[in-house]
Amino acid sequence: MTTLTEGGARGPAAVSVPLLRSTVRYSGPRCTALAFVSMVSTGANLLLPIALGGALDLLLAGDPDATRRVLWCAALILVVAVLDAVETVLGGTTNARATAWLRHRMIRHVLAVGPRAVTRFGPGDLVARLVGNAAQAGTAPATAAALLAALAGPLGAVVALALIDPRLVAVFLIGAPLLALVLRALARDSSDCVTRYQRAQGRIAGGLAEAVAGHRTIAAAGTADRTVSRVLRPLPELSREGHRMWHVQGRAAARAATVAPLLQLSVVATAGVLLTRQQLSVGELLAVSRYAVLAAGVGVLVGQLSGLVRARTAAQRLDELGSEPPTVYGDRALPPSGAGRLELRSVTVRRGGRAVLDRVDLVVPGGATVAVVGRSGAGKSLLAAVAGRLVDPDEGEVRLDGVPLPELDRRELRRAIVHAFERPALLGESVEDTIAFGVVRPSPARVREAARAAHADGFVRRLPEGYATACADAPLSGGEAQRLGLARAFARDSRLLVLDDALSSLDTLTEHDITDALLRPTTGGSRLLIAHRVTTAARADTVVWLERGSVRAVGPHTELWRSAEYRELFGTPETVATGQGDTRGGGGR
Repeated sequence: MTTLTEGGARGPAAVSVPLLRSTVRYSGPRCTALAFVSMVSTGANLLLPIALGGALDLLLAGDPDATRRVLWCAALILVVAVLDAVETVLGGTTNARATAWLRHRMIRHVLAVGPRAVTRFGPGDLVARLVGNAAQAGTAPATAAALLAALAGPLGAVVALALIDPRLVAVFLIGAPLLALVLRALARDSSDCVTRYQRAQGRIAGGLAEAVAGHRTIAAAGTADRTVSRVLRPLPELSREGHRMWHVQGRAAARAATVAPLLQLSVVATAGVLLTRQQLSVGELLAVSRYAVLAAGVGVLVGQLSGLVRARTAAQRLDELGSEPPTVYGDRALPPSGAGRLELRSVTVRRGGRAVLDRVDLVVPGGATVAVVGRSGAGKSLLAAVAGRLVDPDEGEVRLDGVPLPELDRRELRRAIVHAFERPALLGESVEDTIAFGVVRPSPARVREAARAAHADGFVRRLPEGYATACADAPLSGGEAQRLGLARAFARDSRLLVLDDALSSLDTLTEHDITDALLRPTTGGSRLLIAHRVTTAARADTVVWLERGSVRAVGPHTELWRSAEYRELFGTPETVATGQGDTRGGGGR
């Protein structure tokens, strides 16, 4: 079978090339331009000392050509200033474009992976990688180009010293290995502490995302102080690794500050001796003093190397994200005559080494309504996710109208199976966009018909701009948001409608009316409902009773109701056995 990734590439198109190298390759033209400008700027800086020295010698000698040489030096200084400005602008735009490319690529990859990415990394850490780490990794191309120029400066200065007098280079090279050791130690020690620092940042971001999502629960429980302490628990580690990182860089800078001035002093002292012997001119002494500073310019290298280490570490965290394989789709279509028959065959899903769903066998006949009930932790929501291929089982197979879900074309699959959730994400600029959000955009008439079926049309029309009201400006209750999610599901012609506790926030009367609409005879299409209310289970064609990840019983609600343990799932009196009453049970996720 030919398989395609969501992006259309054949095979599991994860990030196969190391991300840092890919980023530099993407920014190749700009990196080349930046490296060229940086090298020209470095060359101008290397020419300036000898030019100034020559002008000084001419001035001391009273040569009439001195004025022209001074003007030439002024022009060279202006060129250096202009090149520095161009380098700054080009470096900033290179960073911005590389960061945008990285985020676009990684977000596409995360969406191709699907919910599995959030399960593995968590929403907070995921955002930290896509935002903070992408920005750090995006500096790699410009930093690499600048590092080349930073290396060219000292090397060019050494060559210049050799051209003035080889003895000056010999003095400098005596201490040069010490500078190399400083840089090597910096690269080695920085990498570990930067990695730990960024991981601690990710843990804080994860805790913060959870706290923001649960802010109402935190406020109601009065646990704000404890939540702050929990979110900031990794802060001491972050501070420790940050101090260690600065300590490593400070130690490298201190060593460089000790070695570099000694080298400069040795070179300048040697030049002074040569001057007293009339083997150097005053202007050459001036040039030597400047070249000695450039040759020992480890401070610039320390900064560039530290930036490259941070970018490399951030890219490694993005590579971890990219290593998660995307969801692979096939190219098959569903049979035209199918009515939405769903089959789960020995489906097993593990989480943390434990089977949350264990060898589940289930059939939802075409056109039927099947309710899934069970206690909290029984695996109901996971079963709903498996039914719509939001999660792939570790073992077993899921089929829709006889076709295994992994063999279906992505668009075919998403057209055929529609989900409604307990807490729907209201995506789209307006309320109408939210209801129409999906693979195939329904017509405005269909949007309004779906809103009426979900009992959302009334409150939508009362909004300031009706269906054109921006979702951000629409003060929606939990039940109203849930009804918009249901309307989004109703607006599509699907073979299978999966409702994952999508009626939980509705009042009794609205829930009864929407259930009537759901159970109305149709020409095709089946429904899988995660049910917590006895009235919902009572009106389904079949009830699947999950217990600890396995199917305990399957049958009509009236038959299962004979079991006292089944009745305990809802915590309801026996008078509701036929669907009367409406007490919520204790079934969670």
